[in-house]
Amino acid sequence: MKKTIRDYDLKDKKVIIRVDFNVPMKDGKITDDNRIKASLPTIQYALKQGAKVILMSHLGRIKTEEDLKNNSLKAVSERLSELLNQKVVFVPATKGKELEEAVQNLKSGEVLLMENTRYEDLDGKKESGNDEELGTYWASLGDIYINDAFGTAHRAHASNVGIASKLPNGVGFLIEKELDVMQRAIDDPKRPFVVILGGAKVSDKISVIENLVHIADTILIGGGMAFTFLKAKGYEIGNSLLDSESIDFCKNVLKDYSSKIILPKDVVCAKEIDDKEIEICSVEEIKPNTKGLDIGKETIKEFDNYIAHAKTVIWNGPVGVFEEEAFSKGTKALCEALKNSSAITIIGGGDSAAAVTKFGYAEDMTHISTGGGASLELLEGKDLPGISCIEEKK
Repeated sequence: MKKTIRDYDLKDKKVIIRVDFNVPMKDGKITDDNRIKASLPTIQYALKQGAKVILMSHLGRIKTEEDLKNNSLKAVSERLSELLNQKVVFVPATKGKELEEAVQNLKSGEVLLMENTRYEDLDGKKESGNDEELGTYWASLGDIYINDAFGTAHRAHASNVGIASKLPNGVGFLIEKELDVMQRAIDDPKRPFVVILGGAKVSDKISVIENLVHIADTILIGGGMAFTFLKAKGYEIGNSLLDSESIDFCKNVLKDYSSKIILPKDVVCAKEIDDKEIEICSVEEIKPNTKGLDIGKETIKEFDNYIAHAKTVIWNGPVGVFEEEAFSKGTKALCEALKNSSAITIIGGGDSAAAVTKFGYAEDMTHISTGGGASLELLEGKDLPGISCIEEKK
């Protein structure tokens, strides 16, 4: 088990907390503050313990000078101040005298947020490239390092691996929960264990399938990736999404694990996404000039049945073009099935989390991951650099 924030005496210590404030912004305003709210338990705990809290986060990608203006964390500091009900000192710098003095002047029970760590990417990708000098400098600002940014845990950055290698360290409550729920589900799932995989390309999920096919009892496949599997079985898929380079992989998986892999029986088809003429057809009847854009009624029934009998369900990837009303029924139906299920229900971040939230089912799930890429790599059985670098409990 990894060390956590609870394992340290934080009183009067300068505690660097790497958070994930990579929130969506429009015209300089935050459009969704869920990631800020997700960080509050760790920040509030540190403040109550009398720590001097130094927060670090990235926001967006920084490639040009223009990106600097559009990706400042100033608006985030203002929103965080409201949520904490106390002043947050914002420092519009990632290094230098202004930052150093602000850190030195910080009192116990106060919180400081420095500027976007990826500002350091403008000159040679020092943050995302885990520049050793930068990691050492940032570590010099604090006494203890806590990583609570699951969304970047699958990347080795100066603000996670770099700092952690120089300071006593641990994880915050958000990462602790992510590991507790997701890792336990993979390592020791309550059975039947059902995995739902959707999204566009099979190639994006090859490692997930290779890992989970040995662990899960059933894998339900929908979304665009289903059509590559159907093509591998010899079906006509029309103009549906095809990942041609993955056909052989699909053939082998279907041959070796035919009883575990469940494909759609019927799909919702149209000539184009904006076409108002849609039809539900069996997978044997997809027309050459149409494309499948959602799972059909019979598939929904079959998937619902597996979910109803499951004890653990992990879902990664929507099963249709859920952003369009005409092709959202399959994804909505799975949300409803998970709501009605008695299983542990885990949503693997990314588009799956966006769909569950959009349709109003977020509160009905056991856990919604805050990191799409990180959760995907966990499902692949990979080590996450931002977590591997954290000390183990003795």
